[in-house]
Amino acid sequence: MITKWKRSLKRRGYDFSESISGYLFLSPVILWTGIFMVFPLLYIIYLSFFEWNMVDPVKTFIGFGNYSRLIEDNDFIRSVYQTLYFTVGKSILSIVAALLIALLLNQKIRGIIVIRGFFYSPVVVSMIAAAMIWGYLFDPQVGPITQMFQAVGLTAPQWLDDPKWAMNSIIIMSVWKNMGYYAVIYLAALQGISQDYYEAASIDGATGVKQFFHVTWPLLMPATMLVVIMTVIHAFQVFAQVYVMTAGGPLGSTNVIVYYLYEVAFQHFEMGYASAIGFVLFLIMFIVTLAQFKLMDKKMDF
Repeated sequence: MITKWKRSLKRRGYDFSESISGYLFLSPVILWTGIFMVFPLLYIIYLSFFEWNMVDPVKTFIGFGNYSRLIEDNDFIRSVYQTLYFTVGKSILSIVAALLIALLLNQKIRGIIVIRGFFYSPVVVSMIAAAMIWGYLFDPQVGPITQMFQAVGLTAPQWLDDPKWAMNSIIIMSVWKNMGYYAVIYLAALQGISQDYYEAASIDGATGVKQFFHVTWPLLMPATMLVVIMTVIHAFQVFAQVYVMTAGGPLGSTNVIVYYLYEVAFQHFEMGYASAIGFVLFLIMFIVTLAQFKLMDKKMDF
């Protein structure tokens, strides 16, 4: 039966030797994906149905108990809201900042290469180092930002010590860290726009502002959708800056999902419950990303 099936495929032009060669070339990627992505996800799903402290070799099966607990866990629900707040704030500010920087870097001025390097430099700084630097900048006593406020006679907020400002401070730091990366995407898109569009708009009497909103911005839509998708994915995974700058405080005002997962897993040793949180986070990111791709398909369908 198998031999007959192979002969049938061969008559249709199917070459088994080429297929085997193709799979051999793909095997490193397939193995990497299976070992470091598929297996961990399946194991997390498996653990989410158990109660386990990582020390006791016996895992107690509790079914959907961890997921039922999530619904009643106010700390988890609050971490979801705070993650969404961080995501929205970081995404909007990152898009605006990256676009403004890209418009500046697209100008033909002297020393533009140095300026481009200056704006991109935060990207190559490790997140831990950047968080430590901004933790010092936001220090309410000796921080340079606080001293700048005092120099002009203003009272600076308590920044990381104030529940109303702590998350906003982390958003500012996160935007600074990654805006150069997103600016490069916008810069590449800007340089790909033909000058013919601007010449035609000028002939029609469009000014610089009108050219931006009727020519530049619509043609930047693919780049914008890419930046939105990347910022949202990165924002949902925020952890390092929270861990270094606030440790989830003050009063839990910066306790995002990933940091809450860390607390549950490695401080309270509830690995089963942490696995349920991780799987729910995966589902949220999957649904949000899928919705973004659907939106991008509609935006690009013109």
